[in-house]
Amino acid sequence: MSFKVLPLLCLGFCLGHRSFTRMGGYSRPSLSAQPSHFVPLGGHVTLHCHSNPPFTIFKLIRRVRSHSSQFQKTLFSKSVTIESVTSAHAGTYTCSGAYSWYPTVWSAHSNTLEIVVTGVFIKPSISAHPSSLVHAPGTVTLRCHSELVFDRFILHKKGSTWHPYLEKEARSNFRNAQADFPMDTVMPTHAGTYMCYGSFSDHPCRWSAPSDTLDVVITGKYEKPSLSTQVGSLVRMGENVTLSCSSKIQFDVYHLFRGGEACDRMVGRGLSHDGTFQVHFPVGPVTPSHRGTYRCYGSLNNSSYEWSSPSDPLHLSVLETPKSTCPSPTESPSGSGQSSRLDVVIGLSGVVISIVIFLSALLGYWCFIKNYTTVTHVEPMGVHFPDREDVTAEETQEITYTQLNFQTMSPRRLTPRSQCPRYLSDETSTYVELTTHHM
Repeated sequence: MSFKVLPLLCLGFCLGHRSFTRMGGYSRPSLSAQPSHFVPLGGHVTLHCHSNPPFTIFKLIRRVRSHSSQFQKTLFSKSVTIESVTSAHAGTYTCSGAYSWYPTVWSAHSNTLEIVVTGVFIKPSISAHPSSLVHAPGTVTLRCHSELVFDRFILHKKGSTWHPYLEKEARSNFRNAQADFPMDTVMPTHAGTYMCYGSFSDHPCRWSAPSDTLDVVITGKYEKPSLSTQVGSLVRMGENVTLSCSSKIQFDVYHLFRGGEACDRMVGRGLSHDGTFQVHFPVGPVTPSHRGTYRCYGSLNNSSYEWSSPSDPLHLSVLETPKSTCPSPTESPSGSGQSSRLDVVIGLSGVVISIVIFLSALLGYWCFIKNYTTVTHVEPMGVHFPDREDVTAEETQEITYTQLNFQTMSPRRLTPRSQCPRYLSDETSTYVELTTHHM
């Protein structure tokens, strides 16, 4: 009887072992990623495969689209670290465990874990319409936009454990793509910091770099502060202006906005002289870009996304003063090139005129010397001049004319060699007139 029972026990053991192996006879492990399963391009991630009771060996399986393969041919114990993540590491992972003394029997696959690699594509942009400051219960639409034509956009809220990621198909026109995420009734739970990503449907685990962050703020929780300025709402360009935000509540932080855009923020201070809490925002030197409508808000540190109601608007106008005709030392006037050329032309003209005047004077002096030399070298040939001693001092300005008749000279008139004009001197001059009689 015992010989008949033993074969039956062996047959049952073999069938049970085969079924145990096929179905994954051990408890199902779990797979997790540290520090996060969202890994920036070039970052690192560690995958942990947990089991109870603990297995001694594990294998990691990666599934890309519909194809599954073992991530590493070598087995590992409990965890594996990827030091430098690339886009090729993106995908869906599972793990399975076994015992080293029985390596042919593996457990069922763990839960699936998506390793998302971010930074593969350029970042999109995010904006809020009509504004990121929402008076509850209001409405706001967050819009993701990109010049890269993504198939879908993913909206992420920092620190959220309830639906931290919202996906939506993109609308594209072959030039850009965008997706709208409407919030019909904004409540305090919607307040927070948002960003968006873009990706393509053929590689859903390869995401773009994250967009810039956008804070969605709920306003109207506290009484509004007041905004004022000591110099009035009309200021001259170049002046310094101080905007004062005061409130009856001691806020931790005061926020200054211009036209719906954040300008500055200031930490709250003590009481002012009139019993209110006040901070000062310096603005200036004022330029035309400072004109606009200003408002201020107050908030507390324990609810940084819930602010007070906005202050009454303060309209700041900038009066532009007439520009000086003299350019500043740091500025270069638009006509500086033409002015420089004009100065050069005027300078050259002055030099040329000076040279011409100098040459004219030199030529006149040369003509005078040459003419004087010609006259003084004519021989008198019997000409008798009156004795200069007979000429009195009173007659120093008299002119004596002597007529000479040359009977032996050739019948031609003696003319000066030079046509240059004669110049008179202050001394007594004797002029000799020569008359030639033709024979």
